[in-house]
Amino acid sequence: MKMKKLAAVALTAAMVLGLAACGSSSSGKDSYGYMVAMITDTGGVNDQSFNQSAWEGLQKLHADTGMRVNYIESKQMSDFVTNLDVLSDAGAKLLWAIGYTTVDAVTEAAAVNPELNYAVVDNAFDEPMDNVTGVTFRAQESSFMVGYIAAAVTKSGKVGFIGGITNAVIQQFQYGYMAGVAYGAKKLGKTVEVSSQYAESFSDAAKGKAIANKMFSDGCDVIYHAAGNTGQGMIEAAKEAGKWAIGVDRDQAYLAPDNVLTSALKLVSAGVEKLSRAYMNGEKIGGQNVSYGLADGAVGIPEEHPNYSDEIYNAAVDVGKQISAGTITPPSTEEEYNSYLAGLG
Repeated sequence: MKMKKLAAVALTAAMVLGLAACGSSSSGKDSYGYMVAMITDTGGVNDQSFNQSAWEGLQKLHADTGMRVNYIESKQMSDFVTNLDVLSDAGAKLLWAIGYTTVDAVTEAAAVNPELNYAVVDNAFDEPMDNVTGVTFRAQESSFMVGYIAAAVTKSGKVGFIGGITNAVIQQFQYGYMAGVAYGAKKLGKTVEVSSQYAESFSDAAKGKAIANKMFSDGCDVIYHAAGNTGQGMIEAAKEAGKWAIGVDRDQAYLAPDNVLTSALKLVSAGVEKLSRAYMNGEKIGGQNVSYGLADGAVGIPEEHPNYSDEIYNAAVDVGKQISAGTITPPSTEEEYNSYLAGLG
Protein backbone atom coordinates (compact mmCIF):
# COMPACT_ATOMS: atom_id res chain seq x y z
CA MET A 1 0.00 0.00 0.00
CA LYS A 2 1.46 3.38 -1.03
CA MET A 3 1.49 6.39 1.25
CA LYS A 4 -1.23 8.95 0.69
CA LYS A 5 -0.40 12.39 -0.61
CA LEU A 6 -2.29 15.50 -1.60
CA ALA A 7 -3.23 15.63 -5.28
CA ALA A 8 -1.74 19.08 -5.72
CA VAL A 9 1.58 17.97 -4.28
CA ALA A 10 1.57 14.88 -6.46
CA LEU A 11 0.90 16.97 -9.55
CA THR A 12 3.77 19.32 -8.76
CA ALA A 13 6.15 16.44 -8.10
CA ALA A 14 5.05 14.72 -11.29
CA MET A 15 5.84 17.87 -13.25
CA VAL A 16 9.31 17.94 -11.70
CA LEU A 17 9.65 14.25 -12.54
CA GLY A 18 8.90 14.92 -16.17
CA LEU A 19 11.51 17.66 -16.37
CA ALA A 20 14.14 15.50 -14.68
CA ALA A 21 13.51 12.37 -16.71
CA CYS A 22 16.44 10.64 -18.32
CA GLY A 23 16.20 7.51 -20.39
CA SER A 24 12.44 7.12 -20.48
CA SER A 25 12.50 5.39 -23.86
CA SER A 26 10.29 2.39 -24.47
CA SER A 27 13.38 0.23 -25.07
CA GLY A 28 14.57 0.94 -21.53
CA LYS A 29 11.14 0.17 -20.14
CA ASP A 30 10.81 -3.04 -22.13
CA SER A 31 14.28 -4.18 -21.09
CA TYR A 32 13.89 -3.72 -17.36
CA GLY A 33 10.27 -2.92 -16.57
CA TYR A 34 11.34 -0.54 -13.81
CA MET A 35 13.44 2.52 -13.05
CA VAL A 36 16.29 3.46 -10.69
CA ALA A 37 15.75 6.91 -9.21
CA MET A 38 16.92 9.25 -6.47
CA ILE A 39 15.80 12.10 -4.26
CA THR A 40 18.27 14.81 -3.34
CA ASP A 41 18.65 16.32 0.07
CA THR A 42 17.93 20.04 0.40
CA GLY A 43 21.24 20.98 -1.26
CA GLY A 44 19.73 20.27 -4.69
CA VAL A 45 20.99 18.32 -7.67
CA ASN A 46 23.43 21.05 -8.77
CA ASP A 47 25.18 21.38 -5.42
CA GLN A 48 28.64 20.79 -6.96
CA SER A 49 28.86 18.04 -4.36
CA PHE A 50 27.37 14.66 -3.47
CA ASN A 51 23.85 15.17 -4.85
CA GLN A 52 25.29 16.08 -8.22
CA SER A 53 27.77 13.21 -8.07
CA ALA A 54 24.99 10.73 -7.28
CA TRP A 55 22.96 11.90 -10.26
CA GLU A 56 26.02 11.60 -12.48
CA GLY A 57 26.33 7.99 -11.33
CA LEU A 58 22.76 7.29 -12.41
CA GLN A 59 23.30 9.07 -15.72
CA LYS A 60 26.31 6.84 -16.39
CA LEU A 61 24.20 3.82 -15.49
CA HIS A 62 21.66 4.93 -18.10
CA ALA A 63 24.33 5.59 -20.73
CA ASP A 64 25.94 2.19 -20.22
CA THR A 65 22.89 -0.01 -19.78
CA GLY A 66 19.82 1.84 -21.04
CA MET A 67 18.28 1.67 -17.55
CA ARG A 68 15.69 4.41 -17.01
CA VAL A 69 16.85 6.80 -14.29
CA ASN A 70 15.34 9.85 -12.67
CA TYR A 71 15.54 12.28 -9.76
CA ILE A 72 13.44 14.71 -7.78
CA GLU A 73 14.93 17.65 -5.91
CA SER A 74 13.87 18.12 -2.30
CA LYS A 75 13.46 21.75 -1.33
CA GLN A 76 12.90 20.97 2.34
CA MET A 77 13.07 17.90 4.55
CA SER A 78 9.31 17.54 4.58
CA ASP A 79 9.51 16.75 0.84
CA PHE A 80 11.46 13.52 1.30
CA VAL A 81 8.60 11.08 1.89
CA THR A 82 6.40 12.57 -0.83
CA ASN A 83 9.24 12.54 -3.34
CA LEU A 84 10.04 8.90 -2.64
CA ASP A 85 6.37 8.05 -3.07
CA VAL A 86 6.12 9.90 -6.39
CA LEU A 87 9.15 8.07 -7.76
CA SER A 88 7.79 4.69 -6.71
CA ASP A 89 4.47 5.56 -8.39
CA ALA A 90 6.47 6.32 -11.56
CA GLY A 91 7.98 2.83 -11.59
CA ALA A 92 11.17 3.11 -9.55
CA LYS A 93 12.14 -0.17 -7.86
CA LEU A 94 15.46 0.99 -6.43
CA LEU A 95 15.20 4.40 -4.79
CA TRP A 96 18.27 6.30 -3.68
CA ALA A 97 18.07 8.93 -0.94
CA ILE A 98 21.08 11.23 -0.79
CA GLY A 99 22.31 12.25 2.65
CA TYR A 100 21.85 11.11 6.22
CA THR A 101 18.98 13.59 6.74
CA THR A 102 16.77 11.34 4.57
CA VAL A 103 17.02 8.34 6.92
CA ASP A 104 13.70 8.83 8.72
CA ALA A 105 11.85 9.27 5.42
CA VAL A 106 13.46 6.16 3.94
CA THR A 107 12.65 4.11 7.03
CA GLU A 108 9.01 5.20 6.78
CA ALA A 109 8.78 4.55 3.04
CA ALA A 110 10.56 1.18 3.23
CA ALA A 111 8.19 -0.07 5.92
CA VAL A 112 5.15 0.77 3.77
CA ASN A 113 6.66 -0.57 0.53
CA PRO A 114 8.50 -3.83 1.34
CA GLU A 115 8.54 -4.81 -2.35
CA LEU A 116 10.80 -1.85 -3.19
CA ASN A 117 14.51 -1.39 -2.46
CA TYR A 118 15.99 1.74 -0.90
CA ALA A 119 19.59 2.91 -0.48
CA VAL A 120 20.79 5.83 1.62
CA VAL A 121 24.07 7.62 0.92
CA ASP A 122 26.10 8.60 3.98
CA ASN A 123 24.38 6.45 6.56
CA ALA A 124 25.19 3.13 8.15
CA PHE A 125 22.23 1.56 9.93
CA ASP A 126 22.58 -0.26 13.24
CA GLU A 127 20.10 -2.83 11.94
CA PRO A 128 19.24 -2.24 8.27
CA MET A 129 15.75 -3.20 7.17
CA ASP A 130 15.59 -6.06 4.70
CA ASN A 131 14.89 -3.71 1.77
CA VAL A 132 17.29 -0.92 2.78
CA THR A 133 21.03 -0.52 2.15
CA GLY A 134 23.27 1.91 4.00
CA VAL A 135 26.05 3.27 1.78
CA THR A 136 29.04 5.06 3.25
CA PHE A 137 32.35 6.29 1.91
CA ARG A 138 35.64 6.30 3.76
CA ALA A 139 36.05 10.04 3.27
CA GLN A 140 38.74 10.11 5.94
CA GLU A 141 41.06 8.41 3.44
CA SER A 142 40.98 11.12 0.76
CA SER A 143 40.84 13.77 3.50
CA PHE A 144 44.10 12.41 4.93
CA MET A 145 45.69 12.74 1.49
CA VAL A 146 44.66 16.38 1.05
CA GLY A 147 45.76 17.05 4.63
CA TYR A 148 49.22 15.89 3.65
CA ILE A 149 49.13 18.21 0.63
CA ALA A 150 48.01 21.15 2.80
CA ALA A 151 50.89 20.53 5.21
CA ALA A 152 53.33 20.38 2.32
CA VAL A 153 52.08 23.57 0.65
CA THR A 154 51.40 25.90 3.59
CA LYS A 155 53.89 28.69 4.09
CA SER A 156 52.23 30.26 7.11
CA GLY A 157 52.05 27.04 9.10
CA LYS A 158 48.31 27.58 9.56
CA VAL A 159 45.56 25.74 7.67
CA GLY A 160 41.81 25.52 8.14
CA PHE A 161 38.80 23.24 7.94
CA ILE A 162 35.18 24.33 7.46
CA GLY A 163 32.44 21.78 8.03
CA GLY A 164 28.76 22.00 7.15
CA ILE A 165 26.50 20.58 9.87
CA THR A 166 28.21 18.84 12.78
CA ASN A 167 27.67 15.10 12.45
CA ALA A 168 29.62 11.85 12.26
CA VAL A 169 29.80 11.93 8.46
CA ILE A 170 31.47 15.35 8.28
CA GLN A 171 33.75 14.50 11.17
CA GLN A 172 35.27 11.82 8.93
CA PHE A 173 36.48 14.64 6.69
CA GLN A 174 37.65 16.78 9.60
CA TYR A 175 39.65 14.21 11.52
CA GLY A 176 41.03 12.50 8.44
CA TYR A 177 42.27 15.91 7.24
CA MET A 178 43.71 16.91 10.60
CA ALA A 179 45.54 13.59 10.84
CA GLY A 180 46.90 14.02 7.31
CA VAL A 181 48.18 17.49 8.23
CA ALA A 182 49.84 16.09 11.35
CA TYR A 183 51.39 13.23 9.35
CA GLY A 184 52.64 15.60 6.65
CA ALA A 185 54.03 18.07 9.16
CA LYS A 186 56.01 15.34 10.91
CA LYS A 187 57.30 13.86 7.66
CA LEU A 188 58.36 17.28 6.39
CA GLY A 189 59.77 18.57 9.69
CA LYS A 190 57.20 21.37 9.95
CA THR A 191 54.82 22.68 12.58
CA VAL A 192 51.32 23.18 11.17
CA GLU A 193 48.28 24.37 13.13
CA VAL A 194 44.72 23.47 12.06
CA SER A 195 41.73 25.75 12.74
CA SER A 196 38.30 24.10 12.46
CA GLN A 197 34.80 25.57 12.43
CA TYR A 198 31.34 24.34 11.48
CA ALA A 199 28.85 26.59 9.69
CA GLU A 200 25.89 24.41 10.77
CA SER A 201 24.59 24.69 7.22
CA PHE A 202 25.22 23.07 3.86
CA SER A 203 23.58 25.88 1.89
CA ASP A 204 24.82 29.18 3.38
CA ALA A 205 27.60 30.33 1.05
CA ALA A 206 27.70 33.73 2.74
CA LYS A 207 28.48 32.13 6.10
CA GLY A 208 31.11 29.91 4.53
CA LYS A 209 32.75 32.98 3.04
CA ALA A 210 32.66 34.86 6.34
CA ILE A 211 34.25 31.96 8.23
CA ALA A 212 36.93 31.62 5.56
CA ASN A 213 37.70 35.33 5.55
CA LYS A 214 38.26 35.20 9.32
CA MET A 215 40.54 32.16 8.97
CA PHE A 216 42.53 33.82 6.20
CA SER A 217 42.89 37.02 8.21
CA ASP A 218 44.10 34.92 11.16
CA GLY A 219 46.92 33.54 9.03
CA CYS A 220 45.59 30.40 7.35
CA ASP A 221 46.75 30.08 3.76
CA VAL A 222 44.96 26.78 2.95
CA ILE A 223 41.37 25.86 3.86
CA TYR A 224 39.59 22.59 3.22
CA HIS A 225 35.81 22.40 3.28
CA ALA A 226 33.25 19.64 3.67
CA ALA A 227 30.23 21.90 3.58
CA GLY A 228 28.32 21.54 0.31
CA ASN A 229 27.16 24.89 -1.08
CA THR A 230 28.43 26.60 2.08
CA GLY A 231 31.91 25.67 0.93
CA GLN A 232 31.49 27.57 -2.30
CA GLY A 233 31.64 30.72 -0.19
CA MET A 234 35.00 29.57 1.13
CA ILE A 235 36.29 29.05 -2.40
CA GLU A 236 35.11 32.55 -3.34
CA ALA A 237 36.93 33.95 -0.30
CA ALA A 238 40.12 32.14 -1.31
CA LYS A 239 39.83 33.61 -4.78
CA GLU A 240 39.49 37.13 -3.43
CA ALA A 241 42.27 36.71 -0.86
CA GLY A 242 44.71 34.97 -3.19
CA LYS A 243 44.83 31.93 -0.89
CA TRP A 244 44.38 28.18 -1.38
CA ALA A 245 41.10 26.27 -1.19
CA ILE A 246 40.72 22.49 -1.10
CA GLY A 247 37.49 21.24 -2.64
CA VAL A 248 35.42 18.23 -1.68
CA ASP A 249 33.45 15.33 -3.17
CA ARG A 250 34.26 16.22 -6.79
CA ASP A 251 37.15 18.02 -8.47
CA GLN A 252 36.17 21.62 -7.74
CA ALA A 253 39.09 23.22 -9.58
CA TYR A 254 36.70 24.65 -12.17
CA LEU A 255 35.22 26.93 -9.51
CA ALA A 256 38.53 28.80 -9.12
CA PRO A 257 41.30 27.28 -11.27
CA ASP A 258 44.03 29.48 -9.80
CA ASN A 259 43.02 28.95 -6.17
CA VAL A 260 41.71 25.41 -5.76
CA LEU A 261 44.79 23.51 -4.70
CA THR A 262 43.22 20.05 -4.96
CA SER A 263 40.03 18.25 -3.91
CA ALA A 264 39.23 15.29 -1.70
CA LEU A 265 37.22 13.16 -4.09
CA LYS A 266 34.29 11.28 -2.66
CA LEU A 267 32.92 9.63 -5.75
CA VAL A 268 29.35 9.04 -4.74
CA SER A 269 28.77 8.42 -8.43
CA ALA A 270 30.94 5.29 -8.30
CA GLY A 271 29.10 3.88 -5.29
CA VAL A 272 25.66 4.64 -6.70
CA GLU A 273 26.53 3.05 -10.02
CA LYS A 274 28.17 -0.01 -8.45
CA LEU A 275 25.31 -0.86 -6.10
CA SER A 276 22.68 -0.13 -8.77
CA ARG A 277 24.42 -2.53 -11.15
CA ALA A 278 24.43 -5.20 -8.45
CA TYR A 279 20.67 -4.72 -8.04
CA MET A 280 20.16 -4.90 -11.81
CA ASN A 281 22.13 -8.17 -11.85
CA GLY A 282 19.71 -9.69 -9.38
CA GLU A 283 21.95 -9.52 -6.33
CA LYS A 284 20.45 -9.12 -2.88
CA ILE A 285 21.49 -5.64 -1.74
CA GLY A 286 19.12 -4.90 1.14
CA GLY A 287 19.61 -5.56 4.83
CA GLN A 288 23.25 -4.49 4.88
CA ASN A 289 25.69 -1.60 5.03
CA VAL A 290 28.39 -1.20 2.38
CA SER A 291 31.47 0.99 2.57
CA TYR A 292 33.57 2.26 -0.33
CA GLY A 293 37.07 3.73 -0.14
CA LEU A 294 40.40 4.12 -1.90
CA ALA A 295 40.68 0.40 -2.63
CA ASP A 296 37.31 0.59 -4.43
CA GLY A 297 38.23 3.65 -6.49
CA ALA A 298 35.52 5.60 -4.66
CA VAL A 299 37.69 8.23 -2.95
CA GLY A 300 40.99 9.87 -3.84
CA ILE A 301 42.49 13.05 -5.29
CA PRO A 302 42.51 14.45 -8.86
CA GLU A 303 45.48 13.56 -11.05
CA GLU A 304 45.69 17.12 -12.34
CA HIS A 305 47.72 19.29 -9.97
CA PRO A 306 48.81 22.51 -11.71
CA ASN A 307 48.95 24.44 -8.43
CA TYR A 308 51.48 22.25 -6.63
CA SER A 309 54.53 20.19 -7.54
CA ASP A 310 54.89 16.69 -8.92
CA GLU A 311 56.98 15.86 -5.88
CA ILE A 312 54.12 16.65 -3.50
CA TYR A 313 51.59 14.88 -5.72
CA ASN A 314 53.68 11.72 -5.92
CA ALA A 315 54.17 11.76 -2.15
CA ALA A 316 50.41 12.10 -1.65
CA VAL A 317 49.80 9.20 -4.04
CA ASP A 318 52.26 7.13 -2.02
CA VAL A 319 50.31 8.02 1.12
CA GLY A 320 47.18 6.76 -0.65
CA LYS A 321 48.89 3.48 -1.48
CA GLN A 322 49.81 3.04 2.17
CA ILE A 323 46.19 3.68 3.13
CA SER A 324 44.95 1.08 0.62
CA ALA A 325 47.50 -1.40 1.94
CA GLY A 326 46.45 -0.80 5.54
CA THR A 327 49.82 0.62 6.59
CA ILE A 328 48.11 3.93 7.42
CA THR A 329 44.63 3.96 8.92
CA PRO A 330 43.16 7.48 8.85
CA PRO A 331 40.91 8.31 11.80
CA SER A 332 37.23 9.13 11.36
CA THR A 333 36.31 10.24 14.90
CA GLU A 334 37.81 12.47 17.56
CA GLU A 335 38.71 9.45 19.68
CA GLU A 336 40.47 7.76 16.76
CA TYR A 337 42.22 11.03 15.93
CA ASN A 338 43.57 11.41 19.46
CA SER A 339 44.80 7.82 19.36
CA TYR A 340 46.40 8.45 15.99
CA LEU A 341 48.26 11.51 17.31
CA ALA A 342 49.47 9.55 20.34
CA GLY A 343 50.85 6.88 18.04
CA LEU A 344 52.39 9.43 15.68
CA GLY A 345 54.52 10.79 18.49
